[in-house]
Amino acid sequence: MKLLVTGATGKLGTKIVESLLKTVPAEQLAVSVRNPEKAENLRTRGVEVRQGDFDHPETLDSAFAGIDRLLIISADGDNDTRIRQHTAAVAAAERAGVRFIAYTSLVNASESEMFLAPPHRATETAILETGIPFSILRNNWYLENEIPSIQGALAGAPWITSAGSGKVGWALQQDYAEAAAAVLAGEGHENTIYELSGKPMTQEELATVLSKEIGKDVPVLQLDDAAYAETMKQAGLPDFLVPMLVDIQQGIRENALAIESDDFEKILGRPATPIEQGISKVVKSIS
Repeated sequence: MKLLVTGATGKLGTKIVESLLKTVPAEQLAVSVRNPEKAENLRTRGVEVRQGDFDHPETLDSAFAGIDRLLIISADGDNDTRIRQHTAAVAAAERAGVRFIAYTSLVNASESEMFLAPPHRATETAILETGIPFSILRNNWYLENEIPSIQGALAGAPWITSAGSGKVGWALQQDYAEAAAAVLAGEGHENTIYELSGKPMTQEELATVLSKEIGKDVPVLQLDDAAYAETMKQAGLPDFLVPMLVDIQQGIRENALAIESDDFEKILGRPATPIEQGISKVVKSIS
């Protein structure tokens, strides 16, 4: 049985591979990466490192050759780029005769109106159309996505948002990684869709948890989208990034990420790490 993880040198991919290596012999594990030099540490530990570039689908035929179970980690980029890259990866998996495909998607992807959803929806459809057994891992928001806001709070800044009372099912990236590793290496996950989410909370509720962790009040400054955009620009964020951040706030405000689920327990036998512990780990990692 040969397992392969794409994007294995990214933040999530690294955590997934490390989780797999706790239960899977290194010789049964392969990774597909754009730049194999970045995965040299895995090669020295016995993991097979293959060169595979979603922008060059011909490289994926050799990257996926002989693989039984494949995890496609969603790539970065604009929506059109991601759709092209992901569907190319799925097609290559089908050509290679892969027998199981797992994919890191977005929470509620098939119904979501969030601007991030179309690439995930397209990839899920492409996987289903192959007829290959699959598991769709619909990830909610990484708690680590809030590191800039947490750093600001540590420096005395308010928590700035335009998300209103919308809720988010934050969870640690480690939780998502362990779930992905368990699905890829485990049994009984064929033809499943998992909504992976922590307990949904508002920005105010998250700021309250952070306040207790750092021992000082973190005020929440609720803005409209225009004022939020202007604040982000004044903070020095690149112009191309600001509209994306505004769209994310809008999606949260419309409860696109307010998904209740016990699917972490189904996979891991435990819920997502409690938010208090998660915040503590994130604060310690950046302090």
